[in-house]
Amino acid sequence: MIEVDSRPGYVLPFRREHDEGLTELTAYLSWLSRHAEVVVVDGSAQPWFDRHARAWGHLVEHCRPDPELRCANGKVAGVRTGLRRVRAARVVIADDDVRYEPHELAAAVRLLEHSDLVVPQNYFRPLPWHCRWDTARSLLNRAFGHDYPGTLAVRREAFHRLGCYDGNVLFENLELIRTIRARGGTVRHAPALLVRRLPPDSRVFLSQRVRQAYDSFAQPARLAAELAILPVAAALARRGGAAGMALVSAVAAAEAGRRRAGGTAVFPADCPLWVPLWLAERGVCSWLAVALRLLRGGVAYRGGRLEVAAHSDFRLAREQNR
Repeated sequence: MIEVDSRPGYVLPFRREHDEGLTELTAYLSWLSRHAEVVVVDGSAQPWFDRHARAWGHLVEHCRPDPELRCANGKVAGVRTGLRRVRAARVVIADDDVRYEPHELAAAVRLLEHSDLVVPQNYFRPLPWHCRWDTARSLLNRAFGHDYPGTLAVRREAFHRLGCYDGNVLFENLELIRTIRARGGTVRHAPALLVRRLPPDSRVFLSQRVRQAYDSFAQPARLAAELAILPVAAALARRGGAAGMALVSAVAAAEAGRRRAGGTAVFPADCPLWVPLWLAERGVCSWLAVALRLLRGGVAYRGGRLEVAAHSDFRLAREQNR
C-alpha cells in the first residue's frame, strides 16, 4: 500500500538537451521541494540526464519515464510515470516553464477538495512582444470559454481510476481533461487561479504557430471559425468599414476576457490590441495545418508525426460506455 504524503505532489515531465535556464530551474526546484513532493520525469538523452541528476538528485525524485508507458507524446509518458511514483493525494502537473507561488500551489490543491481535475490560467512574465501576441489568444479564450494552460492539478486516485489517457495525441492536456470528464470525473476551470509562465524564445514561439493551429482539429467548431478568418476578412474588406468594425469587436471581446476573473492583475491593457495580428496568424496557420493533415498525415513531433490533436468527448464517452 502506497503511503500518502501530506504535502501536495508536483510532477514535472521534462526533456531538454541544453543548459539554458538550468540554473533558474534548479533554484525553482530547490524552493518547490520545501513545499511539495516533487517528481521530475526526465526523458533527456543520457549526458543531459546525468547533468540533471547531479543538479537535482538531492532536491527531488529524478527518474526516467517508465519504458512500459512509452507513447508518441513523451510528455504523457512523463505524467503517467510521475503519477505512479508520487505518494501525495493531490498533485500538480506542470511544464518546465511554469512557476507557482506558494499561495497558488495551495489554491490549486484546495480546489481539488471538490474536483477531480483543476484547470488554472497561465500568464507570461516577463512579457516580450511575442508573448503579448500569444496573450491575445488567451484573452479570446477567456472571453468565449476558457484557456488551456501548461499546468493542471489532479487527484491521484481519480487519475488512476479515470485518467489513463491516450499518449498518441498532440493536445495532451485537453485529452486528459476530456478523459476525466467522459469517465465521470469532475473538472473545474479556475480562470482566477493565475499562475506565471516563463516566455519561450521568440524562435521557439514562431516555430510553434502551425502546431498550435493544429490543436484546433480537436475542436471542430473552432477550426471552422479559424478557417473562415481569411475568407470573411476578404469579404468584409470589400464592404468598407465592416472590416474595421469586426476588428474592434474582436479587440473588445479580448478586453472582456482580460477583465474576467481578476485578469487585469496580470494581463496588461495593451494585450487586446494584438488580437488583429493573432487573427491574421491563425487565419493563415489553420490552412497550413489542414495541408499538413491532408498531405503529410499530421504534424511533426519529436521525430515522428501525430495525426490526432485530441479525441472528441463523444468518442471518449462511447468508449467508456462499451
